[in-house]
Amino acid sequence: MKQLRSLFGPLFPIVGTAIVLLGIFSFSRLALGLWQFDRVSQADGWARLLISGLRVDVASICYLLIVPTLVCALLLSDRGIGNVVKFLLRIWITAGFWLVVYMEVATPAFITEYDLRPNRLFIEYLIYPKEVLSMLWVGYKLELFIATVVTIAVIVGGWKFSGYLTRNLHYPKWYWRPVIAVVGVLLGVMGARSSFEHRPLNPAMVSFAADPLVNDLVLNSSYSVLFAAKQMQSEASAFDFYPTLPKQVIINEVRNNMNISPSDFVSDKQPSLAKHEASYQGKPKNIVILLLESHGAQFVKSLGGEDLSPNIDQLFNEGWAFTRMYASGTRSVRGIEAVTTGFSPTPARSVVKLGKSQTNFFTIADLLKNRGYHTQFIYGGESHFDNMKSFFLGNGFVDMQDQPTFTNPVFVGSWGASDEDLYNKANQQFTQLHQQGKPFFSLVFSSSNHTPYEFPEGRIEHVNEPRATRENAVKYSDYALGEFVRQAKASPYWNDTVFIAVADHDARTFGNQPIPVGHFHIPAVIFGGGITAQQDDRLVSQIDIAPTLLSLAGIDSINPMIGYDLTKSLPVNEQRVMMQRDKNFGWLTADNQLVVLQPGQGISTYRYDPNTDTMVEGAVDDAVKQRAHANALWGSLAFKEDYYQAQAK
Repeated sequence: MKQLRSLFGPLFPIVGTAIVLLGIFSFSRLALGLWQFDRVSQADGWARLLISGLRVDVASICYLLIVPTLVCALLLSDRGIGNVVKFLLRIWITAGFWLVVYMEVATPAFITEYDLRPNRLFIEYLIYPKEVLSMLWVGYKLELFIATVVTIAVIVGGWKFSGYLTRNLHYPKWYWRPVIAVVGVLLGVMGARSSFEHRPLNPAMVSFAADPLVNDLVLNSSYSVLFAAKQMQSEASAFDFYPTLPKQVIINEVRNNMNISPSDFVSDKQPSLAKHEASYQGKPKNIVILLLESHGAQFVKSLGGEDLSPNIDQLFNEGWAFTRMYASGTRSVRGIEAVTTGFSPTPARSVVKLGKSQTNFFTIADLLKNRGYHTQFIYGGESHFDNMKSFFLGNGFVDMQDQPTFTNPVFVGSWGASDEDLYNKANQQFTQLHQQGKPFFSLVFSSSNHTPYEFPEGRIEHVNEPRATRENAVKYSDYALGEFVRQAKASPYWNDTVFIAVADHDARTFGNQPIPVGHFHIPAVIFGGGITAQQDDRLVSQIDIAPTLLSLAGIDSINPMIGYDLTKSLPVNEQRVMMQRDKNFGWLTADNQLVVLQPGQGISTYRYDPNTDTMVEGAVDDAVKQRAHANALWGSLAFKEDYYQAQAK
């Protein structure tokens, strides 16, 4: 060891830290790989996992240690300012150890929930400490305890180890220090870039598998989170990830797929802006969207899932049931984006969270407010979560009925008042608005079916034990929905209201497919006075919901939504769904042709089998591929060019 201290001189603490960090990263990746042994083996990925993983780890360590390398080479010593540098270096090393170890320890739980390493979702949850800490305290006490123990151990151990690294160092003559600094920094920059190409190392460079989790295992979690944070500084655009197309080609493809007459388009400056005539031409009706948290088709017997949603099954028999409805994404804000704006998904965050869309972005709330509707959001939690309140109030919603407005709720959990409190509040609001003669639009967003799965006792017979399981939460959420429907049927507003119950997304979207199609399948059923019972087997998307509700409610409008009015005939060859999983975009047609666009991997084509939920590589029609490609780029183009403004330009 003395020889190493003499060899590396003031850079010995840097080298020692790098070696230990490399060991931590490698051990964690190997353990995670063994945990996911079948998926790594299926991707034939062990060699690339370990070799490319080493490349990512070296780059991560170089980013962490470039600045300390420069400072230590020039200033580290045992006297004066050198001692100050030594103290700050020990803090830096200890903090670095803590970040790396903490993120790797947190990774298994994150993978269990999201089937990916910690990413932007990890950062976004940190923005809401009240809700997240409450959720962790109720549902993740063991994980919190482990995190606390690990934090204490790493800080104590890291501080002691940094002291060992900075003792008895050998310092070179002053004229060698600049040379050591230049060489050290150059090596650090080369290691951090890990590439002689125009762009430095990024996740796309080490992606190789169709399974997103396997690609993520190549990374380390510190790199994954910090890369996500960097990406969040400049919002992602599909043009940064997918092959490009000329703007006019994109516009033409999108227009040709909107199932309306060319004469209905009203603006060249906003290409999708068009006239839409409602199918119902009577007195305009109220619109209520019941957005069901994480309630995928896998929990609905009518859709081939578990028998956990008897009330949704009953609605399927009584209302207009969609058997092939697919979510646009994997998060609540993506579902909110789809059902309130009809905006197609992009690799960026949902428009609910983007700064540019906080005002003057089209929503059906804004359209209906201008028609004299009372527009409101009803939610058992805090409406500021996920930036919902800011987006809603800036784009047509005037009334936030969130947790602070609830009086004596029956049950309050980590995410706020229970679903039955939510629906009781909704029924009270609708009754009051009806009595006042005000037409209303309401987005009612449930939350009980969310980890840590808290709900009042005595409502349902448990499916399994312990009580705080997803299955029990699903059953409770369905129970609360059923109670609301019974109240609504007996109410004076029933005949004047169009309701839809639809999931925001599935409970978990995981698997070794770039687009796990089966996990985008969700229940959706329209009901209310005047809605005829029917089973609709067309392939439809969440972005088709808003245009359809406006048509059923009797609202003629000029709007930029590209979704279909499902009250009208829809040729089979026009039916499609679009699905966004992080940066992967999927386009599925009614005859099960599937097009997938992935960052750095271009366009892939498959044949999807809905019976086995599998996809096999295969050719698709060129026209389908072109249309999918254009729609994958449309959202980013529309956002950048302000095609989706609330007011026509």
